[in-house]
Amino acid sequence: MKALKTRSNILVVDDEPVARQSLSDILKLEGYTVASAPNGHAAVEHVRMHPVDLMIVDLRMPGMDGLEVVQVVNQISPETEIVLLTAFGSTETAIQALRLRIHDYLLKPASPSQVLASVKKGLTRRSSRLRARSGSGNETDVEEPATEFSLKDGTVVDLSRRQIRFKGRIEHLTPAEGRLLRILMENAGKVFTHRELVLLVQGYDASQREAPEILRPLVSRLRHKLDSFPALNNRVNSVRGTGYVYEGES
Repeated sequence: MKALKTRSNILVVDDEPVARQSLSDILKLEGYTVASAPNGHAAVEHVRMHPVDLMIVDLRMPGMDGLEVVQVVNQISPETEIVLLTAFGSTETAIQALRLRIHDYLLKPASPSQVLASVKKGLTRRSSRLRARSGSGNETDVEEPATEFSLKDGTVVDLSRRQIRFKGRIEHLTPAEGRLLRILMENAGKVFTHRELVLLVQGYDASQREAPEILRPLVSRLRHKLDSFPALNNRVNSVRGTGYVYEGES
């Protein structure tokens, strides 16, 4: 019998009672088994005593903050996926989080659809890693977020090596270009705001005015490289006044 998402154990960690309750309710309505913790210390103790498939952790908390929680959980429960919550204006240490093993960022206030999409993808990644380790293929119905994309004309986008290959041609991506392309391709059709992309790619928050200026040269360089490959030409598109989207193959 295949495992369903209703069996996944999720821990919500936030010092704000309303936010903690709201996230818990959203997840419970989807059938997940949900526990919550009001601070980092309580979260760590819960992980020590109970299996946790995925955690949603607020970055800024008094005492033990989100980054410290991630560091400890990485040691005591390395299979637990982690989604970090952060509010605008409180991301000075976000660059540190990018060096840790986190699955995703969610910017407060996150919509229910954003929360559920991130949780589903995190649980998928966890299940896929466990399947790869055990050799079992029956743990989940959903596919692993790809690290390599094979397009219809034979173009290969290898995100782990930051390479694009087609008919003997190889184009190398910088780390920032690779992160940007990974985020966009793994979420084809989803519009990311300028601020979200600066946070996810560069690791810090930027104002609504600054973010487009920060992204523009990076996107320009990436597009220039993609334009050498017919299957990737014109795939990264601007959404006027909002951000960027990757338009996948139809």
